[in-house]
Amino acid sequence: MIAFSAYAKVNLTLEVLGKRADGYHNIASVLQTIDLADTLSIEEGEDIQLICDIPDLASPDNLVVQAEMLLREITGCSKGAVIRLAKAIPIAAGLGGGSSDAAAALHGLNEFWELGLPLWRLLQLASELGSDVPFFLVGGTALAEGRGERVTRLPALPSVWIVLLKPPLNVANKTARLYAALEEADFTRGQWTQSLIALLRQGRSPDTLSLFNVFERAALAFYPQLGEYRQLFKDSGAASVHLAGAGPTLFALVGDRGQGEELCQCLWDRGLEAYLVRTVDVANSSHSGRK
Repeated sequence: MIAFSAYAKVNLTLEVLGKRADGYHNIASVLQTIDLADTLSIEEGEDIQLICDIPDLASPDNLVVQAEMLLREITGCSKGAVIRLAKAIPIAAGLGGGSSDAAAALHGLNEFWELGLPLWRLLQLASELGSDVPFFLVGGTALAEGRGERVTRLPALPSVWIVLLKPPLNVANKTARLYAALEEADFTRGQWTQSLIALLRQGRSPDTLSLFNVFERAALAFYPQLGEYRQLFKDSGAASVHLAGAGPTLFALVGDRGQGEELCQCLWDRGLEAYLVRTVDVANSSHSGRK
């Protein structure tokens, strides 16, 4: 058996540059892995099987199963595997949990089945599974371009503490619908992303003024009560609140662990789902050897 941590992410910047002829959008985004992680355990099996602690996720539509099937298709591998998925990343939260799980499956099965595929080939396969999946093969701090499939590693972000607030808001097909809600006035030229990259190349941490998310306007109209949760976050002590990916999760940068613990406690006292996390400079991390 071998096990991998599949880390969540936040978009420190997320810009849409315009709509493409194929219906996708060109983006520029600085992404960062955080130490909130799902765990994938891979063991011998006669066929493809996914077992999840949230039973509804153990379906053929899960990107982990799609990753297994894609690897077998392009390599001709006839081996099976049982993957056990333990979820810690909130589902459909804007934190990339499903995409990270898929990347961990690609990386882990490549090792477990001894396929020997190089990173560039895994990145190609990842882009077939989803726009965010390639990033999770790189991890750390990275620039995503195109529709997200072009990933460039950036200088590691100095360690930053972040508080996440996951409101109990669930909307079907949220990402596609938020993209559809964008207006031409929401499009930018990538200037927020380039400005943040310049800071990182100077070894500096981002501040709240350097963060940007194209969906901020649309999300407030799209998610019922999101504005109320944003205000609760601020009332609990967050200096500045930002949208994570396509939401509905909100996040705030904090100065240190103590400040983050106080903010989380305030949110917990209000009965809210909150997490204290730290930036992490890894992609999929193996934490147990083959048995």
